[in-house]
Amino acid sequence: MSTRRTIPALAAVLALALGAAACGSDDNNGGGSSSSTPSTSTTQSAAIKHNDANAKTTITVGSKNFTEQKVLGEVYAQAFRAAGYTVKTALNLGDEKTALKGLKTDQISGYPEYTGTALLSFLKVPAKELPKDKAAAYDEVKAGMAKQGIVAFPPTPFTSSNEVGLLKKKADELGVTEISDLKSKAGQLTLYGSPECRTRLDCLLGLEQVYGLKFKKFTPVDIDQRHEVLTSGQADLSIVFTTDPQIKRNNEVLLEDDKGMFPPYNSTFLMKQSTADAAGPDLASTIDAVNKNLTAEVMQELNARVDLDKDTPQQAAQAYLKQFKLIPS
Repeated sequence: MSTRRTIPALAAVLALALGAAACGSDDNNGGGSSSSTPSTSTTQSAAIKHNDANAKTTITVGSKNFTEQKVLGEVYAQAFRAAGYTVKTALNLGDEKTALKGLKTDQISGYPEYTGTALLSFLKVPAKELPKDKAAAYDEVKAGMAKQGIVAFPPTPFTSSNEVGLLKKKADELGVTEISDLKSKAGQLTLYGSPECRTRLDCLLGLEQVYGLKFKKFTPVDIDQRHEVLTSGQADLSIVFTTDPQIKRNNEVLLEDDKGMFPPYNSTFLMKQSTADAAGPDLASTIDAVNKNLTAEVMQELNARVDLDKDTPQQAAQAYLKQFKLIPS
């Protein structure tokens, strides 16, 4: 059941909100259920409002093929449904190229993508020209995707970067803390990553071109196995994500990207401009409400609900929306 884990970050935010309400007037903050009658604009702006007129617009929400994406896809799908839209889902599509093709061919209406991935895979920005600032990265993605008729909505607070991960005991054995430390050791090490890692500048290709690393072997692996290959001893190194809960559980460490190869990876919802126009203003306000509290800590906890607690992405998404009072409890 999704109720067996209380997400610490979400619970802490709610505690602060409820505390503020207790200190203020009776109408402040809307800490109660949706059937109460708070009157402040703060409460009204925090909740997703149902609009029957939105039912005429159908939105098919897509996602890529790993836990975080499926959770985010469900969060947006449930939020759009709460706003009154007719919603379908097509989650677990594949890699970023598959998802973008689905968007451009109208298989889906929109999906969450990372700014760094869009810069590298879609806009072909050279690694040496990648922005380091998250706002600059988003602005470049927004402008670049607009030329393709796609709107990139303002991003989440959290960034979910690719990183080079390994078990702490292995890092201690090798004496490495930065990616550059692998220069003289890579020839004896095995690296695992997703199948598309071979051709991505934020993965094997970048490690070879930016850092000059030549590994003993690169093995493509299903993205869901990125941590198991470390704990099983199959891999010395694996490409993991900064929001993975397994990092702490497995006592893994992330090597510092000392040459700045990895750009910011804040999540932005991509949608055809024509679809966004048809959906009207409630779409943007719903996305803003969803994104507001998606910090790195919260996203890691949502991933943990699925990967560690074995909740479904639907349950994790619902827990998030309910705990931040975006939908009725």
